[in-house]
Amino acid sequence: MSLTVLQHPVILEKLTVLRDKNTDSSRFRTLLGEISALMVYEMTRAMHVVETVVETPVGTHRGAVCADPVTLVPILRAGLGMSDAILRILPRARVGHIGCYRDHDTLEPHFYYDKLPTNVADSAVFVLDPMLATGGSASATLTRLKEHGCTQLRLVCLVGAPEGVKVIEDAHPDVPIFLAALDERLNELGYIVPGLGDAGDRIFGTH
Repeated sequence: MSLTVLQHPVILEKLTVLRDKNTDSSRFRTLLGEISALMVYEMTRAMHVVETVVETPVGTHRGAVCADPVTLVPILRAGLGMSDAILRILPRARVGHIGCYRDHDTLEPHFYYDKLPTNVADSAVFVLDPMLATGGSASATLTRLKEHGCTQLRLVCLVGAPEGVKVIEDAHPDVPIFLAALDERLNELGYIVPGLGDAGDRIFGTH
């Protein structure tokens, strides 16, 4: 398993404001998108490129374009807060959706929606979820995608807990994890400490 925690000053500053309980939903959504877009640089580092030739105003240039097709799979609902910003950087990416929620009593994941592009297994698949807490929803989603034949999987989250990282490490050692921050622990309710609260509620202004 490969864990990458992005320690970039701009990301750390934006994440600090994102964590602040006084940050309203509008600002929260903006910051979530900005951090997600900044993470694209690292999460696409291993993608393949092919040579292409373009004419500049003063000559010919041999450049490159990304060769790997990309599918973004936000885990509903909080993952939606990441996908639009990433699409602005990767506009040719397709988007699938998986609806999965965590039972607040058992902390077990439950699926209620699954809609993926055709031939999703032929693309690099980025699973998006702002929080990697218990790891149950993310692990179940990765298993579901593997059942669809996906092998080029990456998990992209903003904030993670060591417990969630270990769950992914044990269940999916082949899947790289990208985090903006690795926090201290989970509390007795399964929330990340210090974390940023419930990402879905803060994105959409619900409680």
